[in-house]
Amino acid sequence: MALRARRRVGLAWVVCLIVLLSAAWSAPALASSSSALQLVDIARAHEQAGEQDVALRRYSEALAIDPTCGAAYLGMGALRAKRGDLREAERVYSVALEHLPALREAQIARAHVRRALGAHAEAVSDLLSGAPDDVTSLRTLAGWHGEDGHTPAQLAVWRRVLAAAEAAGDLARAHEARTMVRALQLLVGTADPVAAPPLDAHVAGRDPSDGLRRLVAYTAKRGAPVK
Repeated sequence: MALRARRRVGLAWVVCLIVLLSAAWSAPALASSSSALQLVDIARAHEQAGEQDVALRRYSEALAIDPTCGAAYLGMGALRAKRGDLREAERVYSVALEHLPALREAQIARAHVRRALGAHAEAVSDLLSGAPDDVTSLRTLAGWHGEDGHTPAQLAVWRRVLAAAEAAGDLARAHEARTMVRALQLLVGTADPVAAPPLDAHVAGRDPSDGLRRLVAYTAKRGAPVK
């Protein structure tokens, strides 16, 4: 009995020691994370005050303390992009993804920076990586195709938006996508391999393209009204 009691006491001390050591090991990491986030808040305040150079230094200090501080990467990258330092912004987001591969915000931000740099294929890859059916990303891609004048590709992407919205039961987004698909079908005409344009599109010799282009541009920017 006495031996069993001593063993229980010994086991209790071992468990206690493990808990104490775990707390000691995790405390510096928690402190570093907290300090880094405080510096991020300070950097944002300087940024709002127009003190961009100071803000960049605070973001750098936050990352020196905690190289996994996602908020610091995102803040620094956005500020670099705002200043027109696109290559540096791309580098910041790339480093962020090395440390935090699941930081989707960094990947989306890098996609926009890469597009601005003219690296369109890499931008699309970033935009859709890991989330090929994300409706928000697909809408962005459709907008890019529209800006580039690639109407058939824009139509194909809006069809994907429609399918994803219907699958998710998002009636408002599905209505918007259906409106865009119908308008783009008229613009693409016989170049659309999926569906021919409605027969009434050319009634009385009317060319609907001008009005349709305005409709497409307006709907893409504002979103179609919900019925």
